[in-house]
Amino acid sequence: MSDPLLIPCPHCNGLNRIPAERLHDAPRCGRCKSEVLPAAPITLTQANFASQLKGDLPLLVDVWASWCGPCQAFVPTFQQAAAQLQGRCRLGKLDSEANPNLAGQLGIRSIPSLILFKGGVEVARQSGAMPLPQLQAWLRQQGI
Repeated sequence: MSDPLLIPCPHCNGLNRIPAERLHDAPRCGRCKSEVLPAAPITLTQANFASQLKGDLPLLVDVWASWCGPCQAFVPTFQQAAAQLQGRCRLGKLDSEANPNLAGQLGIRSIPSLILFKGGVEVARQSGAMPLPQLQAWLRQQGI
């Protein structure tokens, strides 16, 4: 049996220890009993961002705004990627209009912007929407 991975719950931000071989078994949070690894992007805010950066699975953040056409066009692609990467990478959406301070802290200059975090540290950044095959190729280059 492998060492358990620490994964924050997207609902209550509690850290969960989940064995790597159980990541695809729809693990539930020990605190709130919600699904820890949903097959859809989680909503990130100023309040939960620091908690969601914790953990052993990478976090891919899509910074977007409701008025942005390319952001809206990218939604289905990002949702597909979340389902395909479930258990390997967590995906989150950060509304830059609702969270302007956090967007500023992250140095967002254009949207949509993708930021990949590993171990709570930014390791890659990509601006602009892209088709799913290109997103998958970019993530492979990052070791996902």
